[in-house]
Amino acid sequence: MKLSTRSRYGTRLMLDMAEHYNDGPIRLVTIARRQDISVKYLEQIIIPLKKAQYIKSVRGPKGGHALTKPPEEITVGEIVAVLEDGISLVECSHNGDFCQRSSFCPTRHIWLEASRAMFERLDSITLADLLAKTKGA
Repeated sequence: MKLSTRSRYGTRLMLDMAEHYNDGPIRLVTIARRQDISVKYLEQIIIPLKKAQYIKSVRGPKGGHALTKPPEEITVGEIVAVLEDGISLVECSHNGDFCQRSSFCPTRHIWLEASRAMFERLDSITLADLLAKTKGA
């Protein structure tokens, strides 16, 4: 399985914001430069993260974007779930109506177990944990 660019870049966006959490609101152009991601793409990625209330926007000359919670309270699993529209590896594992074979398909349970295992691990890693790893702690 491959995570989408939205999840990978969204995690980088959130990690950058976590690293500068105490610096106040950050402009997307600043994050784009530091992360080498286009501003236009960050503008698309930030929308669902704002909707899910992980990021807030601040207007004005010192405006920008900021995390709504400390990095210790945001997990990678939460970010990926928002940006991938849920925690399923495949649509049929959480939506039995998606496929007519769902009620008797033996592989559906494998995908459900794999989804649970992956998100259990991702939910155990916070942005603060990732920052600590990058700083060698």
